[in-house]
Amino acid sequence: MASSPILTALEERSRALKRHIVLSEGADARVVAAALAANSTGLARVSVVGATQAVGELLADMGRAGDQPLEIHDPATSPLTATLSEHLLALRADRGMTPERAAREAQEPLKFAALMVRAGYADGTVGGAVATTSETVRAALQIIGRASAAPLVSSFFLMILPPEHPSGRQAMIFSDCGLVIEPNVEELAAIAGQSAASYRALTDEDPQVAFLSFSTQGSARHGSVTKICDALERFRAQYPTIFAEGELQFDAAFVPEVAQTKAPGSRVAGHANVMIFPDLNAGNIGYKIAQRVGGCLAVGPVLQGLAQPANDLSRGCTVEDILHMIAITALQVTNHD
Repeated sequence: MASSPILTALEERSRALKRHIVLSEGADARVVAAALAANSTGLARVSVVGATQAVGELLADMGRAGDQPLEIHDPATSPLTATLSEHLLALRADRGMTPERAAREAQEPLKFAALMVRAGYADGTVGGAVATTSETVRAALQIIGRASAAPLVSSFFLMILPPEHPSGRQAMIFSDCGLVIEPNVEELAAIAGQSAASYRALTDEDPQVAFLSFSTQGSARHGSVTKICDALERFRAQYPTIFAEGELQFDAAFVPEVAQTKAPGSRVAGHANVMIFPDLNAGNIGYKIAQRVGGCLAVGPVLQGLAQPANDLSRGCTVEDILHMIAITALQVTNHD
């Protein structure tokens, strides 16, 4: 993994937990390489879902054939398949699931991996190196489901700033940049609450939440600005011990000198570490600008609000990206024990 202090800390904490994370796309070389690296370094106990022959060929290409370096779950032959099929049938019987359909769908890699988590054979799952975000999230929602106390499932990116960044910061959370397209007032407040909890869990630091807008504290009037202000009010009522401010432009949220001019007296302005975007357009554009122009490492999208951990990868992910997500997924398990 990268040498960023925060990533090193996440890796060390993940090692100590010794979680079992199952990767659903074992036919992809990046996934197999990441699983081997995670197991060899003790990052987690990692297994893969995939056809035994296909995974074996990848292992042979990597010079690892014959030494059984990896736990492979082939849905076509696994002794777990029948049990997982029964779980799926019971889970979705009220949605018209039949035994024949359950037997067929349980062998789909994304669903097989999610069922392993649901049935207690793994602590968390990671996919999306091959499958689309919609496919990956759909499997997680259908099989793992939303946590009972969560009002919705949302996502965030852990943004790791370049070393020696002028701001002096190491990391921030950007949310929601990958899932909820047009959150309403209640959903924005819920996304902020989930993201604040995720920031604390990953960094062990207190979150300071900024509700972002094109306006700062009344500098512009528009219905979209009113929505941000209403979401802040709801958030403060629900999470009175978490510092939050809004509406704030990004520079007012991030740069202390700008905050002194645009939002004087605010405890959060200039120091925010959890950035809540008004919608998916802004969030997705914002994190990619920070990544591609600002040089940040974007780890995610990380899902929050599920009953058990399941996470998505970019289809352009690297082996290192997968290792980052394995560590974060292992840490999320502590929130579900």
